[in-house]
Amino acid sequence: MKTLKILTGVCIVALVAAIIFGAINISKTTDFYAENPEEPIENTTAIEALEDFNSFSDATATGYSIGDVATDFNLRNIDNTYVSLADYPDAAGFVIIFTCNHCPYSKAYEDRIIAIDKEYKEKGYPVIAINPNNPTDYPEDSFENMQKRADQKGFTFPYLFDEQQEIYPQYGATKTPHVFLLRKENDQPIVKYIGAIDDNHQDAQAVKNHFLKDAIDALLTNQQVNPETTVAIGCSIKK
Repeated sequence: MKTLKILTGVCIVALVAAIIFGAINISKTTDFYAENPEEPIENTTAIEALEDFNSFSDATATGYSIGDVATDFNLRNIDNTYVSLADYPDAAGFVIIFTCNHCPYSKAYEDRIIAIDKEYKEKGYPVIAINPNNPTDYPEDSFENMQKRADQKGFTFPYLFDEQQEIYPQYGATKTPHVFLLRKENDQPIVKYIGAIDDNHQDAQAVKNHFLKDAIDALLTNQQVNPETTVAIGCSIKK
C-alpha cells in the first residue's frame, strides 16, 4: 500500500510537470497553430533551444492587437537606403514580416515570402521584411550577411535591419518569422492580421491553411479576415 501511494504521488508530480513544461499541450480551441512546430534538432544549438523554450513566456508580450494603428519606422535596407511606410503613398497596406538569416523556419519560408511579394505588391500589399536579431551571438544575422543572403535568394522586397531593436517590441513580434498585415484606413496603417504565414513550414506543398494569403485576399475583397490571429511558429528573437 505504501509503495502504491508513492507511485501515485510520482505520477501526479510527473503529470503536473508535463503540463507546466509543455509535454502536454493545453490551449484554447480557438487558437490556430501551424503544423509540425518542432524546429529541426540538427539546426538548433542547445543555447538556442533553451532560449526558444524560455520565449514561450513572451506569448503575452506587449505589442499590437488587431485594430491598432502601427507606428511608422525608418530602418536601413540592404542597399544602405532607409525605408519607411511613408515611402509607399500608393500602397493599400503592407505585409510586415520579422525574419532573419540563421533561423531554419525563416529559411524554409524565404521562397514563399518572395512569391507572396510578387503576387501581392502589384495589388497594393508589398512585403517589407525586418531582421530584429542582435547579431552578437548570431553573426549570420549581421547586416553584411543580410546583404549576402538577399542577393543569394533574390529577394524582391526590402530587407531592413532593426539595429537598435526598437521596432519589433512595438509590434510585439516574438518569433522569426512573425507576420503583421496592415491595411491603410484614412491613411493610417491598421493591424488586420498577426501570426504565421501558413500551417506547414516543412513542406509548402502540404499546406492546408494559407493564413497570410487568405487574409490579404479577404482585405482585397472587403471581407472579414478569419482568423485574425494565429500562433507564429519559429525561432525566438535574439536580444
